[in-house]
Amino acid sequence: MKVINSKLKIAVLAGGISEERDISLQSGSCVAVALKEAGLNVITADVTPDDLDVLEDRSIDVFFIAMHGRFGEDGQLQQILEDKGLCYTGSGPQASRLAFDKWKSKEYFTKAGVPSPDAILFEPRPAILKDINIEDILWRIGQKYVIKPLREGSTIGISIADNAKQAVAAAKKCAAEFGDCMIEEFVPGRELTVGVLGNSTLPIIEIRPVNGFYDYHAKYIDDRTQFLFDTIDEPALIEKIEAAALDCFNVLGLRHFARIDFILSADGTVYTLEANSIPGLTSHSLLPKAAAKAGISMSGLCVKIVEAALQDSKLKPVH
Repeated sequence: MKVINSKLKIAVLAGGISEERDISLQSGSCVAVALKEAGLNVITADVTPDDLDVLEDRSIDVFFIAMHGRFGEDGQLQQILEDKGLCYTGSGPQASRLAFDKWKSKEYFTKAGVPSPDAILFEPRPAILKDINIEDILWRIGQKYVIKPLREGSTIGISIADNAKQAVAAAKKCAAEFGDCMIEEFVPGRELTVGVLGNSTLPIIEIRPVNGFYDYHAKYIDDRTQFLFDTIDEPALIEKIEAAALDCFNVLGLRHFARIDFILSADGTVYTLEANSIPGLTSHSLLPKAAAKAGISMSGLCVKIVEAALQDSKLKPVH
């Protein structure tokens, strides 16, 4: 595989402090192997807010962020790298913060003209409204609900409630553990995800969990979860979904790569659920699966991301 410079030195940053630490370590390992297969000089570092020594290594040309969740994906690490003038993969601090905040990102999806399920913000501090008033509001947006922490990934902390009373109780529990959360209308439909690489979409994946809910267990543990290509055969609908993915990617200011999750309702409406600015990069993750479907190997995917980072930073390898 032809790369810019075979002596390019890459530091893969993984680990971190979030609930997704184990997944991040897997992502980092897979990225490191892929870049080594491409002939690059690669080191890996398990970084935390208290251990960022690798950032002082001036021999490193590109920092490849393979971190998920708090600190690694929410703009904090990106801001540190930015302040140091270092070349790194993925989105910048502001875009990362926006994508990581499910409530703020919904506002931006609306700006882009892409529907997102109705929701209300539920804050852990004493509410001005009483529970019964919150329930009244919920009945106006739907009859079944999804409760989500605002700033967690991998469906951590997410639950489904069958009525407004259950939703308020679940939101209180979620808020006690994770802080601010939201109660969102449950939209039945087909769960889709679209990878974005550069300025192009990758093939659409339909996710079919056995139990109907794509939670952490279905995502990482249950081998029965199906990830299917070519389940949509209407060209106009495919174009609509791909356009929605790019609109969400662009309105948030994301760059290099991301993955956008959708629900396709029975009436053909494409609802955006969230944007993942650093989606999983393990051998079983959805972005590499979609890239492979498009004929891009894991090495090819990772090299394209590195090349995009170099192009954006306008830095030349020192070797």
